[in-house]
Amino acid sequence: MTVIGLVGLPGSGKSEAAAVARDLDVPIVTMGDVIRQACRDRGLDPATHHGEVAKALREENGPAAIAEASLSHIEDGLEEHDTVVVDGIRSDVEVERFRDAFGEDFLLVSVETPFETRAERLDLRGRDASAEEGGESLAERDERELGFGMGEAMDVADVTVANVDSLPAFQERVETLLTDGSSALAGDDRVEWEGDP
Repeated sequence: MTVIGLVGLPGSGKSEAAAVARDLDVPIVTMGDVIRQACRDRGLDPATHHGEVAKALREENGPAAIAEASLSHIEDGLEEHDTVVVDGIRSDVEVERFRDAFGEDFLLVSVETPFETRAERLDLRGRDASAEEGGESLAERDERELGFGMGEAMDVADVTVANVDSLPAFQERVETLLTDGSSALAGDDRVEWEGDP
């Protein structure tokens, strides 16, 4: 059993990593889905109130509220699969909740990409990084995410994958991680470990 948590700033490539998992039939628990459902439960549009409701959930139920609400979905996935990917970890408190629940079977992977590259990718995806239409800029999104404790979560990652080259190369790295484990990436100069691989 392995639970692989993904953490990274907007546009870093977490969604691409999740897509690789999906193609391999690895279940994905998206913490943002918990927030989107909470938006709908409150009669709010997830597209415009996601950050506000995420903050409210943490204020109402504690900093690990979204991780806590995700546990049953992860456990459901583990009933039929050896590996589950958790997308959307935002803080070190959430990391600790998952480590408490899954112990050494939890592997935190930080996907890291420079700001300029992330801005270009989001622009290509049609997600305005400059906030010209009244949305959040990428810098504002980064600030919000870092305010939740994402920087601390990235700092305690077991494995850091730099997503700075081609999409196929990144996808191949993620596929290797999912199928062969993190040790199979030893020697890859785009991958760093907290301890021994």
